[in-house]
Amino acid sequence: MAERTGVITFKGNPMTLLGEEVKVGDKAKDFTVLANDLSPVKLSDYKGKVVVLAVFPSVDTGVCAIQTTKFNQEIAQFSKEDVQLLTISADLPFALGRFCADKGIENAKTTSDHRELEFGNKYGFIIKELKLLTRGTVIVDREGNVKYVEYVPEVATEPDYGKALSVVKELI
Repeated sequence: MAERTGVITFKGNPMTLLGEEVKVGDKAKDFTVLANDLSPVKLSDYKGKVVVLAVFPSVDTGVCAIQTTKFNQEIAQFSKEDVQLLTISADLPFALGRFCADKGIENAKTTSDHRELEFGNKYGFIIKELKLLTRGTVIVDREGNVKYVEYVPEVATEPDYGKALSVVKELI
């Protein structure tokens, strides 16, 4: 498995990312994660839509909760026929379901990569030292091409919502 250093820190400490780095212009690789009810969710399920992949370590932390809530609110401005928000973490599906119920998350499909870390490996988001996913955003266009990638340099900070949303607006 590929390893990358010097890309992210967690609370100032350098971390190692595992998996293949995804770049703008790549063909988005299909992956399977789990929905809150343990059913499989694939990127290919949303072919023909712009897909926002909002990735974070754990919904049980403040920054991750803010990220999920913020993207949920912002994505509401777009038609569900045009844009799909998938949040991905290594949290258990049950924890994600509880969080969504508590916070009223309705515009995001929250998913778990805990079982195989397939998404994390294919997109280079696994933090080796923590066995969690790092924070970031990937946007895939209707044709399945990667149009935006952000690996947030400091895991304890929020992603650039403005840049991500401007790319979504350009694609719809």
